[in-house]
Amino acid sequence: MRRSVAYRGNVLARTVTHALVGLDPRRVEVEAHLQRGVPGFAIVGLADRACQEAKHRVRSGITSAELEWPQRRITVNLAPADLRKEGPGFDLPIALALLGASRQLPADNLAGHAAVGELALDGRLRPVPGALAAAEGARRSGLERLVCAAESSAEVALAGVRPVAVCHLVEAVEYFRGERDPPEPEPPAEPELPQSVPDLADVRGQERARRALELAAAGGHNLLLAGPPGIGKTMLARRLPGILPRLDDVDAFEVTRIHSVAGLLAPGAGLLRTPPFRAPHHSVSTAALIGGGPTPRPGEVTLAHRGVLLLDELAEFPRSALEALRQPLEDGIVAVARVGGRAIFPAHFQLVGTMNLCPCGARGDAAAECSCSPTQLDRYRHRVSRALLDRVDLVLALPRPRAAELGTHAGEASDVVRTRVTAARTVLATMTAPLAPSAAELLDRAVERLPLSGRGRARVLRVARTIAACAASDAVAAEHVAEALSYRSPSELERP
Repeated sequence: MRRSVAYRGNVLARTVTHALVGLDPRRVEVEAHLQRGVPGFAIVGLADRACQEAKHRVRSGITSAELEWPQRRITVNLAPADLRKEGPGFDLPIALALLGASRQLPADNLAGHAAVGELALDGRLRPVPGALAAAEGARRSGLERLVCAAESSAEVALAGVRPVAVCHLVEAVEYFRGERDPPEPEPPAEPELPQSVPDLADVRGQERARRALELAAAGGHNLLLAGPPGIGKTMLARRLPGILPRLDDVDAFEVTRIHSVAGLLAPGAGLLRTPPFRAPHHSVSTAALIGGGPTPRPGEVTLAHRGVLLLDELAEFPRSALEALRQPLEDGIVAVARVGGRAIFPAHFQLVGTMNLCPCGARGDAAAECSCSPTQLDRYRHRVSRALLDRVDLVLALPRPRAAELGTHAGEASDVVRTRVTAARTVLATMTAPLAPSAAELLDRAVERLPLSGRGRARVLRVARTIAACAASDAVAAEHVAEALSYRSPSELERP
């Protein structure tokens, strides 16, 4: 397959790829320039180390494909030059630009195509994270096709761009020479609901907590479960994803793109219809939780977008990490600013926290005696600030279940509860139920007598509307407001 190529003067070829800034694709033109002189290979345009190492992968891939390596002075420019380029996804566009400049494939045929992929030393093509975002960028640029690894073709097709799936660099060259047609993209598989999602039927007792869990799912409310260890707080929290409705097309595409950029999307998977669930350990750093780093990357709050973020043992998390949650909980976004630029990540998630009521764990348990001093209790209470608790809609102190409750039969299954949750969300989407006079009076009295801020009042009213929707009520009544007020911060979590 090797061809002898005659060079005349300086030659130039271009391909198009995309760099990721946060979750947003930015168009990058890959220019390959060959000129006479001492043979060499330089990549310019603010490329990071992984991108600079493409020189070795591209050279080995081209020679392994039995193509000719240009014995010229090679300069590859990644434009715009002030945009930082990261990762191995530039291997394939660099190789195609080099082969176009050396006339081993028609350079004009590269027009109308984008390319992304990592080259192995033997010329095979490997998938890279963010193929869906790159395809979305290609569509915005008016490009109809994207050359990519075969494993990435399913997610590329989700963006409305036709994938040119190749397994080897030879196949890409044959395609641009007109010697082979790209295979028709297979429809992406629709992932089923993971079997590992635990069922709510496993929970015995804790009826009030089950009620709070259903309200949280119906209204998208934040939830905090507190109480002695071993009473089922984590067990309940891990069952919230199982009663959430499936994602619609818009939310599913957004979640799928986030997981594609993070490298969490399985090969061949279609849109992720199941709400994501993230449960980081309490040793997580602020940057890992919120997002950031030298080059801004999505954190756990963004990976939980349109899903659930579980913070088990909430009081054990670093105070700085918990305080950083306040802005995402309020605005639904994370804005990470660095000297080199600014990235915005979506972060519409449900926060679910669990915690003990004291360091020793005995507080709130009638069968145990708390050995914590007032100073220890005060220090423990201050690990979770009042400002963060004010952003939690449902706060519940759970008692230890009795033996009779633990011995009862299984409760309602997640499928049954999910049906009610879906119906309640449908009602909430078009709900115009007015606030009854008695309910408004009760809410005003609560603002005067309880430590209820303006934000707290709005959240109580939001929970009351969810309760009314679950009850299929035409108005928000006083009993709905009363139940919503019962989920505010309980006395067990107040400062001793």
